[in-house]
Amino acid sequence: MTDPLLAVLLYFILPLWFVAGLADWLCHRATSIEATTGAKESLIHLLMFAEVAVSLLAALFLEINALVIALMIVAFLAHEATALWDVGYAVTRREVTPFEQHVHSFLEMLPLMATAFVAVLHWPQVLALFGLGPEPARFDLTWKQEPLPVAYIAVVLTAALLFELLPYLEELWRGLRTAHGRLVPLRKAQHPRRG
Repeated sequence: MTDPLLAVLLYFILPLWFVAGLADWLCHRATSIEATTGAKESLIHLLMFAEVAVSLLAALFLEINALVIALMIVAFLAHEATALWDVGYAVTRREVTPFEQHVHSFLEMLPLMATAFVAVLHWPQVLALFGLGPEPARFDLTWKQEPLPVAYIAVVLTAALLFELLPYLEELWRGLRTAHGRLVPLRKAQHPRRG
């Protein structure tokens, strides 16, 4: 691999996202998310994972063009809006520690960095997306002409499953179990009295 930007994207930014996602899950466990914000917050986390996964899958498998870059920009903006919703909800029912806030800063900026790196690597299509530059914008969905190595894709997808998706599914299950199927657990003052 001769392009240092691509190497940093593939072997630094992406692995750091996995580490930050796992650290975030551990923060949630430490603050008993299942008994505070419950499954509702876990569903928000899964939504954020899906928003990032759209960009990740597109970058892994599709030829990067104006359409894919636009998709990544929209996914990033949706992720940011969802992150605001997430923290706005979380702070009403549980403590969000300074460490967790720091982890969140990584989880917000890493998708931005990844999108920026993809944009720089495919700058003519970024310009074309905005009606600038010498080449026309391409808006077709096509498989990569030069695919990434199968081993790399397998490792990335396995890491996404093990360090992102499964922990947040476990968190959702724990929240539903603790709240007896409710999305939001009852606060102590809301528990029905037993006579």
